[in-house]
Amino acid sequence: MEYQFSERVQNLKPSAIREIFKYAADPEVISLSAGNPSPEAFPVRELAEVSNDILTNRPIDALQYSVTEGYVPLRDFLRDYMKKTHHIGRDFDDVLITTGAQQVMDLTTKSLCNEGDVVLCEAPSFIGSLNTFRSFKVRLRGVRMEEDGMDLEALETALREEPAVKFIYTIPNFQNPTGITMSWEKRKAVYALAKKYGVMILEDNPYGDLRFSGEHIPAIKSLDEDGLVLYSGSFSKVIAPGLRVGYAVAPKVVMQKMVVCKQGEDVHTNIWSQMVCDGFLRRYDFDAHLARLRDIYREKSAYTMDLLDKHLAPYITYHPIDGGLFLWCTLPAGVDMPAFCKQAVLRKVCVVPGNAFLTDEAEPCQSFRINYSTPTDEQLAKGIQILGGLIREIVEK
Repeated sequence: MEYQFSERVQNLKPSAIREIFKYAADPEVISLSAGNPSPEAFPVRELAEVSNDILTNRPIDALQYSVTEGYVPLRDFLRDYMKKTHHIGRDFDDVLITTGAQQVMDLTTKSLCNEGDVVLCEAPSFIGSLNTFRSFKVRLRGVRMEEDGMDLEALETALREEPAVKFIYTIPNFQNPTGITMSWEKRKAVYALAKKYGVMILEDNPYGDLRFSGEHIPAIKSLDEDGLVLYSGSFSKVIAPGLRVGYAVAPKVVMQKMVVCKQGEDVHTNIWSQMVCDGFLRRYDFDAHLARLRDIYREKSAYTMDLLDKHLAPYITYHPIDGGLFLWCTLPAGVDMPAFCKQAVLRKVCVVPGNAFLTDEAEPCQSFRINYSTPTDEQLAKGIQILGGLIREIVEK
C-alpha cells in the first residue's frame, strides 16, 4: 500500500524531545531532556481522596458526557481566581477548559489562521507549540530574545514587514527553553505594538506559578482593555500533567469559535479530570500547595546551578533562573552543538539540542536545554559531571 498523507502533515517531523525520550527510556540513561514536574511535587494523597469522593458520591457526573466549555464549577472557580489573583478577565472575556494547554495553541490557530498567515514567535520557543502552528501551514517568523524578553525593535520590524500576522506567541514567564522572563516594561510595549498593528497575543503561562525568587510580574493579559490577548494556563505543572487539564481566558467572540473547533476534536475535556482539579482547588489550600512546589524547585534549581558552575564553567554558560523548570546552556563558539548532544547521548546523558526550538531548525545554534526538575540529585550530579568532562575533552584537546 502506498500511503498518501495530507499536505498539512507531509512535512511535519517528530518532536525532537519525544525522539530523545526513546533514548531516555533506557534505565542507564540520565535524562536531562524531559519537561516533567518533580515526582515530589504530585499531591498523590489529596488527589486520591478527591477522586474517591467523586466516584463514591457523584459517579455519573464524572462518567457521563459533559459540555464542551468545561465543568461549570471549575470554570467559575477559575473566573474568580484569575480575576482576584492575577487581575485577568474582563466583561468581554470567558473561560474555556481544554485538554492541556497544548490544545489552546491548536484551537487558537485553527480559529484565527488561514494557510499562509504568519505567527510571530520568540526565537527560540517551545517546540510543541511550534509544531502545532506548523500543522496549520502557517508561516513562522522568529523574533530574537534578549535578557528581558523579545527584542522590541525586531518585533516591530516583523509586524511592519508581515501584513498577514495573526498573533504574537509568547511565554513571558521562565520561557521554555531559555528560562527568560519578560520585563514589565516589555510586556507593556508588546501589548502596545499588538494594539498598534491590530494583531492578537497568545500568552502562554504554564510556569508563572513556579516563581521561587524575584518579584512577581503581572501578566500581559492583565493589561487587556481591548480584547487583544488570549491567555493560556495549565494545571500540568502545578497539580499533575496526566490529568490533561488546561484552560484559556479569551474574548467571548474568539472563544465561541474555539468551542466549535473543540467540539470537532474531543467533544469535551475529560470530565473526571476536571472534577478532580476543581475538588483539589476547593478542598485544599492551593496557595500552600504552590508554596511547597516553589520550595522544591528553589532547592533543586540552586543545586543544579551550583553543579553547572562547578563542572561546566568556564566553557559552558547558562541563563540563571528565578522559576520554571529549564536551564539554557550555551557552548563556546566553534563547538558543534548537535555533535556535542549526540556524544552526550552515547555517554548516557540526554539533553535537548537548541535548534529543535527554532522556527528554522537549520539555523545555527550553540545552545542546548536541560531540565532539572525530573532527575534525582544523584542523576543531576552524575549527568552534569559527564557533560563537563565531555566539553573539556573537546575544548582542551
